[in-house]
Amino acid sequence: MAGRRRTTRSRSGSGVRRGLPGRAGVPCGLALALTLLAGCGADAAPDAARADVLRMLDRRATAVLERDGAAYRATEARTSFVAGQLATGEAEFANLRGLPLSSWSYDLNSFDRSGDRATAEAALRYRIRGYDTAPVTAVRTLTLVRDDDGAWRVAADEPSTKGTEQLWEQGRIVAVRGERSLVLGVGRSADALRAYAALADRAVPAVTEAWGEDWARRVVVVVPESLEQMAGLLGAPASGYRGIAAVTTGEAGGSARAPADRIVVNPDAYAVLGDFGKQVVLTHETTHVATRAHTNAATPLWLSEGYADWVGYRGTGRAAREVAPELRRAVAEGRLPAALPADADFGFADDSGELARAYEAGWLACRLIADRWGEVRLDEFYRAVGAHGEREGAVEGALEEVLGTTVEEFTGEWREYVRGQLG
Repeated sequence: MAGRRRTTRSRSGSGVRRGLPGRAGVPCGLALALTLLAGCGADAAPDAARADVLRMLDRRATAVLERDGAAYRATEARTSFVAGQLATGEAEFANLRGLPLSSWSYDLNSFDRSGDRATAEAALRYRIRGYDTAPVTAVRTLTLVRDDDGAWRVAADEPSTKGTEQLWEQGRIVAVRGERSLVLGVGRSADALRAYAALADRAVPAVTEAWGEDWARRVVVVVPESLEQMAGLLGAPASGYRGIAAVTTGEAGGSARAPADRIVVNPDAYAVLGDFGKQVVLTHETTHVATRAHTNAATPLWLSEGYADWVGYRGTGRAAREVAPELRRAVAEGRLPAALPADADFGFADDSGELARAYEAGWLACRLIADRWGEVRLDEFYRAVGAHGEREGAVEGALEEVLGTTVEEFTGEWREYVRGQLG
């Protein structure tokens, strides 16, 4: 049983001899058997503390959903039992008020009790009303204490080593609803967030026109206050996202029951873009939301990122030389790429030029397919690659099945296309 350990003890000494009577005249063998039976019965008895904690967490979840501050405070530890450590949940409860929730619940993954103290790993599952078709899971570490009245309460509620920071831990959430979007921000006014909603509302129909209607056709955009807070939400160093305007989180290859993706904005990099660049970024990320169910280990990054860029620039009238300046410079210097970019080329490295060339090369590959075989075939090709399920043979099979070509032939055509568009 979680939270309990079986302990065994042995004693040795000259006072115990075979055949001597045991306690109160009971033979030693029988006394030992009775002791073992009593021990088994004690271990089998359930630890009521775990059940008490689960009931307390159920009340805590109900308080969140019903916005009941008094009921929530009743689940918070009255005093800290660790010097300098205070329960911070009440402040986070206030931050949560702006988040439109349809569900909120806890499951205990582990429970380790020592007297009136306990530590638990809990799976917090919640859904945003109107956007999440299945719960989003956040893994939390709970520090628990049994107060003087015998009730278990939460002394600390923090991200576990398996989880990431949540937006309500960063400040008060402001929510703005668009026609096809929900924007959640911290440290920004509702007026400022409406600009994000307007761009997202334009991105959704643009993606639907290119990809089709087999997706949710709505997006959640998260706007933290800083790059550092963005990194906290993603559970990664801030240096990895410097210069990246936004990323999309979610379950690649997910089914229709998977939670909605989140487009997480880097406010520092996003702020330096013009209106056109901001629109392209949100349309690009919205494309990742739409294509998620068909994107998996079989999909190379040149295709997933190139397709998202293709949708982002589709219909804008921008020439290849404008969209791909880094690759154009390389071609002018005689450095025409020999092959399509590898996944490693899309790493957030110090060489921003290399990363830009990878994106531009993938975009031109998808643009070639749309120009040469048609937009419908481009969509079919994307889906066919994902349908393969694993990387080996996926692109090769889709090229032959959908486009009637080979990797070698396609690479050759792509190199000539790059040279013709950028030379």
